[in-house]
Parts: sequence; C-alpha cells; structure tokens
Amino acid sequence: MQEQVVPFDLVRMFFGEDPALFYLEIAFRICLIYLYSLMLIRWVGGRGIAQMSTVEFLLVIALGSAVGDAMFYPEVPILHAMLVITGVVLINKALDLLIFRFRPLERVIDGITREVVRDGVICISTLRDQRIGHSELFESIREAGFTNLGQLRSAYLETSGRFSFFASSQPTYGLSIEPPWTIEPPLRLGPRAAIDSAARSACCTCGTVLPEGTPMTPDACRTCGEASWMAAALPPPPVGRKASRQSR
Repeated sequence: MQEQVVPFDLVRMFFGEDPALFYLEIAFRICLIYLYSLMLIRWVGGRGIAQMSTVEFLLVIALGSAVGDAMFYPEVPILHAMLVITGVVLINKALDLLIFRFRPLERVIDGITREVVRDGVICISTLRDQRIGHSELFESIREAGFTNLGQLRSAYLETSGRFSFFASSQPTYGLSIEPPWTIEPPLRLGPRAAIDSAARSACCTCGTVLPEGTPMTPDACRTCGEASWMAAALPPPPVGRKASRQSR
C-alpha cells in the first residue's frame, strides 16, 4: 500500500528522499539524454522540426518534460526539476556559443542547405538522401504558386526544414505538375516511343526535357537513369517572385 502524500511537506517538495549524490547522477542523466536526443533529432532530419533549429527544438522538448513533471507529480522534487531545467539551459547556451565560435560545428548540429531543383531539373540525389517523395516536393512547389518545373531557376531544402523556390527569368519547357497527377494522371511514354517533331518530352522522375526535334524517347534519362516520359509544357511568363514553404 502506498504511503499517503503529506501536502506541503517542504522537505519532500524541494529535496525528496534521495541521497545528496543523486544530484550528480541527475547532471549525468541530463548530458547523456541530451546528447542521445540530439543524435536522434539529427537522424530524423530538419523537416521534422521546421522553423526551429535543432538545438531550439531539443530545448523545447527537454524543458517541457522537466517543467511538466515537477508541476503535478508529487514524487518529483522541485529542486530536482530546477536542476534539470538549469542544466538543459546551460547546455543550450554552451552549444550556442560553440556554434558561434566554431562554424563547422553548426553543420554537424543543424545540417546544411541542400539543392532540390536546378534549372527546372530535380536533384534526385537530394530527394533520396532526405527521404523526400515527389508528391511532397510537387505539393510544396504548387503551394508556392508554380505549376511547372520550367518556371524554377533553383529550389533548396533549408536547414530549418522549409523549401525555398526561386523563379527563372526566362521559363522554358518543363515538367507540368498541375493539376496533381493523382487527379489527372499524365500520359506516360516508355523507351523508344515516337515523339511528334513539334512536341517536347520530359522525364517523369527528374524533369529533364529532351532536346527539340528528338524523334523518340531514349532508353534511359541521361540525368536520373529512369525511362518514363510525358509531354513537356511551356509555362506562363514569370511574375518575379521567391517563395518558401514550411515542411512538415
């Protein structure tokens, strides 16, 4: 049978019933759990913590747990919680200082900006490395106001988890992503399919557009190695904009 909690027992509230050496264990727990959590968050990637740096996101999680437990669990001494909160904040400030003084450390903790689109062609290696699906990328592009990859000069996946898009000054033929392919599936062509001499075709995977006058689709795309093609479209004139969208 559990012992009844005595309300406003100041010794229990602030110090608990643990030996003094337990405070050293708490400091060890803070460092261990913080570093472990930091590694996990870096593994998950920036898209899961959009608009926050990795350190800021971890600070919110750690403080939320430490503050919340001490508020309503009577077996959690207030002094223990205060020590945890102080330790987490000190580690956070120390990391901020280290990142400011040692720039390479910023790349390790927060990651780096990755190129997603260049001159209307998708960087497939970035999508694979960051586990980004085509549907997610296309959704972000449409939300930014673009309907065709030929409108994009470049696009980046920022360290914050957001996509940044930059319009091309002279849009060219590109892969059309509007309407969404799930609503209106495009007519796909396989390898060695005949192409109208007046038409242009684009790779369905990366958006590479075949040169004008190409008589038939090649066996594989020179950029990504895939062999699925669809009609390329000429996008409307640009309006001179840059847009970014928060990732999930």
